[in-house]
Amino acid sequence: MPISPRPSGQPGKQALRPLCAALFTLLARLSHAEPLNMVELYLAPAPPLSTLDSTGVGGIVGEVTVQAAALAGYSLRPVSLPWPRSQRIVPTGENLLIIPLSRTPDREERYTWIAPVIRMDRAFFTLGKGVETFAQARETYRRIAVGMGSAQEQKLRDEGFSDSQIYSLKIGENPARMLLLGRVDAWFNGIAETRYIWKEVSDRPLTMSPVIMSSDLYLACSRRCDPQMVLKLKEAVERLRADGSLRLIVERYLKGLPSHEMPP
Repeated sequence: MPISPRPSGQPGKQALRPLCAALFTLLARLSHAEPLNMVELYLAPAPPLSTLDSTGVGGIVGEVTVQAAALAGYSLRPVSLPWPRSQRIVPTGENLLIIPLSRTPDREERYTWIAPVIRMDRAFFTLGKGVETFAQARETYRRIAVGMGSAQEQKLRDEGFSDSQIYSLKIGENPARMLLLGRVDAWFNGIAETRYIWKEVSDRPLTMSPVIMSSDLYLACSRRCDPQMVLKLKEAVERLRADGSLRLIVERYLKGLPSHEMPP
């Protein structure tokens, strides 16, 4: 019996096999692909501002960011690396979020600044002699603990402190214990953060300088950042501010923190 020719335009089984294999490969890749709304969030372990543990992202800026992302329709994948490394990765990446980041002149052109969350005041803390100015601190303190890669570290350098005076510690290490052990003479840090950490370490009174540096802490993004995402997150943060949610988060973390003495 003669074999009838296959109708034109209808491929045989041999021809379909590569097509099916390609289709299965594509479906497998899609099943493991990340949702389009999944965004990486780089954060520093800096309680009470931002934390990351088995329960997820916490802290004042951390909780605000999580809630804002949910309102804006984004899921977050938290990433906690040494803070200087995060600051190398995020500016050169795309659509990478970072918290809590101080908006300072040297960082201005490197990031997309989405929304301020909280204002951070800094001061010198010591168990010894207090100071009122950077000039006095340069003359008084031999070694000053400060977070590596932080805005505080850069400020000390801008104010003319020597390398030998600046004792840089990885964010997340415990400068409070260094101060207790006498390995540093002072700690230059955010007031809320210092009070939060110190209550877990000691009941000894700290001497605090007047507020000597202030800047807003932002939810920020890579320089190349989707404008739609920026707008949605900005609106979400402002919504949390307007309805009082942001204030309640701040109060929950800062309630009951000890005060410190100002120098006479």
